[in-house]
Amino acid sequence: MSIDDLEQASQVCDAAARGAGVSVRSLTDLADLARVVELFADVWGRSANPPVSLEMLRALTKAGNYVGGAVEHGRLVGACVGFFHAPSEDALHSHIAGVVPEATGRSIGFALKLHQRAWALGRGVEEIAWTFDPLVARNAWFNLVKLGAQPSEYLANFYGPMQDDLNGTDDTDRLLVRWRLRDPEVAAACAGRLRGADVPWSSAAGAVEVLRPDRSGRPERIDAEGPLALVRVPTDVERLRVTDPATARSWRESVREVLGEMLQAGGRVEGFDRTGCYVVRRTS
Repeated sequence: MSIDDLEQASQVCDAAARGAGVSVRSLTDLADLARVVELFADVWGRSANPPVSLEMLRALTKAGNYVGGAVEHGRLVGACVGFFHAPSEDALHSHIAGVVPEATGRSIGFALKLHQRAWALGRGVEEIAWTFDPLVARNAWFNLVKLGAQPSEYLANFYGPMQDDLNGTDDTDRLLVRWRLRDPEVAAACAGRLRGADVPWSSAAGAVEVLRPDRSGRPERIDAEGPLALVRVPTDVERLRVTDPATARSWRESVREVLGEMLQAGGRVEGFDRTGCYVVRRTS
C-alpha cells in the first residue's frame, strides 16, 4: 500500500463529504452506535426488528470492524457497517448502508463509501465486497458505475424473506460485487471519472437485447446471439412492488434466469447503461 494511494483516497473522501454537506467519521461511541441502529430501523421500516442491534455493533467495533457515519449539523443522516472476511481473503464485507429519506439525492452514500475505502486502505485491505438487489436500477448505477465495483456472483433469495418497507414480500436476490480498492478504474470512479457513464458503444459493438419490457411492461426474454448482451430492469421496481406485485415478481424471476445464468456460465458485467440495463459480455 503506497502513501500516494492512501493520500488520494483520503482527498477524494474529504471532497465527497464536502460536496454532500456532511462530515463522515468512524463511530465507536455507544450513543453514536445507538443512533445507527435507529437510522437503519427507520430506513428499512423495522423498528421492532432493526437490521442491526446495538450489541452487535458494539462487538463489531471492539473487534476492529467498520462503522461509519455521515453527520449534518450534529444529526446522523447516513451510516455504513462492514466486517472483515476470513484472514486469507484480505477483504472487508460491507454489510449494510443507508441514508435517511430526506437526505437522499445528495451523494451522502457516495461519501460514506469513499470514507470506507480510505479506512480500509489505511489498514492494508485490498478489497471490499457487498451485495445489492439487481432489480434496483439506481443501486446498480451507483455500485457499478459511480463506484466502479465488479459483480462476481448472482445469489438467489440470499437473505430469505425480510418483510420490510424496502423488500416487501419479494425474494431477496442479490448481486455480490467486489470493489478492488487500488484498481485504476476504481480510483478514477472515486475521483468522478465514471466508467461506462453512457454506453452508446454497446449497440455499435454488436450488443443484443436479451431481456426487455413488452408493451404491458412485463419482462420479455429474447433469444439473440452476440458477444454483448443487454439485460434491462424496471425503472423503479420498488414502486412496481406496490402498484403491480405480480409484474414485479415476474421481473425477479426473469432477471434471475437471464442474468443469473449468464454469470454462472462465466459472463462478465461490463457496465450499466443509463437507460437501465446491464451490459454483459458472454462466454464464447
